[in-house]
Amino acid sequence: MSSTRDTITEGGLARPLFTLAWPIVVTELLQVAYNIADTLWLGQLSAAAVAAMSIAFPLIFLFLSIGGGFTVAGSILVAQYTGADSGESAGKIAGQTLSFITFLAVALAVVGYLSTGPALSLLPTDPETAVEVIPLAEEYMRVFFLGTPFMFGFFVFSALLRGHGDTRTPMRVMFLSVALNIALDPIFIFGFRANPLFGALGLGGLEAALFGATGFAGMGVAGAALATLLSRLVAMIVGFYLILRTDVGPTVRPTDLWPDLSAIAKIVRIGVPSALEQSTSALAMITLTAMVATFPTATVAAYGLGNRLVSLVFLPAMGLGRATDTMVGQNLGAEKPGRAERAVHLAAGAGAGIMLVVALVALLFAEPIVAVFIGERTAEALRTIALGAEYLRIRTVEFAFIGVLQVLLGAYRGAGNTRTALAFSMVALWIGRVPTVYGLAFVADMGATGIWIGMALGNVVGAIAAGLWFLRGTWKQSVVDVRSTPTPRVEATDPDGED
Repeated sequence: MSSTRDTITEGGLARPLFTLAWPIVVTELLQVAYNIADTLWLGQLSAAAVAAMSIAFPLIFLFLSIGGGFTVAGSILVAQYTGADSGESAGKIAGQTLSFITFLAVALAVVGYLSTGPALSLLPTDPETAVEVIPLAEEYMRVFFLGTPFMFGFFVFSALLRGHGDTRTPMRVMFLSVALNIALDPIFIFGFRANPLFGALGLGGLEAALFGATGFAGMGVAGAALATLLSRLVAMIVGFYLILRTDVGPTVRPTDLWPDLSAIAKIVRIGVPSALEQSTSALAMITLTAMVATFPTATVAAYGLGNRLVSLVFLPAMGLGRATDTMVGQNLGAEKPGRAERAVHLAAGAGAGIMLVVALVALLFAEPIVAVFIGERTAEALRTIALGAEYLRIRTVEFAFIGVLQVLLGAYRGAGNTRTALAFSMVALWIGRVPTVYGLAFVADMGATGIWIGMALGNVVGAIAAGLWFLRGTWKQSVVDVRSTPTPRVEATDPDGED
């Protein structure tokens, strides 16, 4: 890992940036594959099953976001201690993050499971949606929350290794988990009775001969959640084994897992703004979902499907943003703020360019892309496809701005300025998006088209605001006191011109 670390803090910028970024993109692509697999198979059940996922996801994300903020804190601190050559402190922070988030995940799982019914009952819904969709969403969420600790386990493992400069190992573990989920999804959703997987493979007769009328009937939307739960469990076990029993990532000793209030306080101080950032994002999604839920099922399904597709094209920007997080963190830990700033400029330019290409593809092929995820060709399904294609085309306007905003937020987080990242996330969501959606969809009476336009404006506003603040240059300060670390890096000259 020393060569990887030195590459991040020395020499050229493009190679380490993209070496960090592409495994993150693949890992997040695999993350989306969980949702895509669920959507594909549930789309074979009904549009109501897809709409149930649309309703459930924002509520689930609210709980996941709380723990996710603290994994960001662990990643930031590990990156800065690694850049400062303080391996002992990096291992201590990694151990404390593992322990703290494991405890937090169990608590959130209990709260999430118990609050599922009351939370769904608060959503204003169209009568059709209330009858067809809400019961399915509740069924999915209750099973999903049982697996919350497993999901958090992989998230913290991935974040700690990313801060250390290793993004390939989490990618490999994620691949294993997704492969398992894809294999389990059709079995748990449909069982062994008229399973569309057997039909697609031309094995319907074999299915009948092997399982007959007594075969497992499947669990529907709950089966999709159970498949995710089990595959996340495998990822957590493998990840914890690698970080605790091998030389992968920072060295974590058994004593590093015992709670240390001073270390936990540092994690909490940096993590709370990130948790708030992700939580307010989730609350914005819930607010938007509550607005969308007042529309018919086809609009709700198109909204959820469109969001999943946007989350897919969002991945290059996310990868560059998280790579920027590590680049900035390690270089500020190594006392090289100029190099950190140049990495941000490079990443922002690359992010905008890549996302423009993605936008062009999405604009040209919106309808066939959306149609892949709807198995039916009923009138309602065709309406869903048309609305989803319109949504995707409108949102292509914001794609380049997504690339810039994600890189800038990564820079602020990598510097430990999680409050700044929180502020601009709130600008994007609570100034640029939520009120605009309400104003266009309801006040201006533009209906579904107003929702689509409002959703697209958020990242445009956020990117412009974050970019103007970045130019002030006040963000370049480490949260780690490198002078007090056991083995600080001492260099006469930075090859890039930094003393």
